[in-house]
Amino acid sequence: MLKKLGILFTCLLAACQTFAADNGQILQDSASTISDVDNQIVLRIGGFYSNSNSSMDVTNPILGQDFKIDFEKDLKLEESQFLPFFEMFYHFNERHSLYIDWKQLHRTAEVMGITTPFQVNLEDNIYDIKAGAKLKTTLNMDIARLGYGYNFYQGNSYNLGLSVGLHTMFIKTGFEGDIGACIEQDLAIKCDSQPLNRAIDESVTAPLPDIGLYGDYEFSPGFRFTAHAQYFYIKLDDLKGSLVDIRAGVEAEITENWHMTAAFNYYEVDVDYSQKTSVGDIHVADYNLYYSFIGPMLSVSYRF
Repeated sequence: MLKKLGILFTCLLAACQTFAADNGQILQDSASTISDVDNQIVLRIGGFYSNSNSSMDVTNPILGQDFKIDFEKDLKLEESQFLPFFEMFYHFNERHSLYIDWKQLHRTAEVMGITTPFQVNLEDNIYDIKAGAKLKTTLNMDIARLGYGYNFYQGNSYNLGLSVGLHTMFIKTGFEGDIGACIEQDLAIKCDSQPLNRAIDESVTAPLPDIGLYGDYEFSPGFRFTAHAQYFYIKLDDLKGSLVDIRAGVEAEITENWHMTAAFNYYEVDVDYSQKTSVGDIHVADYNLYYSFIGPMLSVSYRF
């Protein structure tokens, strides 16, 4: 995935290079985040701890009723986990910038005996997981964002800008263990007792827009207060989702090229996604993925 994002960002850089003026201006403030040259690339890597609450609406084959299975409580996925993140910025023509960022949440856990049987639909195939079955669960979520920022208000020691962008979510759900395959027959779902051992569903959301504000203020030589807020919400027939990203912190200049940032971040992604089988309106794969983080984060960046 990172290779694809890199190719996309490289194409955008090439397009912006043709747009940028050949004889750019030198900024008045040498401590500005855009620095003393018109064009600048900033790479930032860091990490933080997340809190997750993920569930899926599945069907109880004995009672014929839907119920919610919790990935953290029922399937033992880690609720809190350290996560890496990656960001890249390209500043050009003094006021303009492109950015790309990526976060991942990958988790795997194993349960020796399922207490409640359930059926689930993954990639239009129905699978049966019986009570007492040994089950290994994987739930991976990657979030990639690509966007553009414009500094509409600038001064000797501060910047204020507007950002617009697109974000995409890559979701992988997997079950391994005592799993039976099911087919639709005579307006009913009939399952094979022979285990298949593995069932995987990989979903990718279409690029969805987000909008935000950002700013920075140099309050002391080599120290800068930075903040941003981004928001997104969508509601379609089978999809409802929101994204909130608020961050505020202090960036310290270690050397001319190396900087370190300590920030407080509130980050939340909430996605509801419904799927139906062809047998009536049976919902056997309704996702509710909630991924949030409230706490400190650290990162280092390099400018060139």
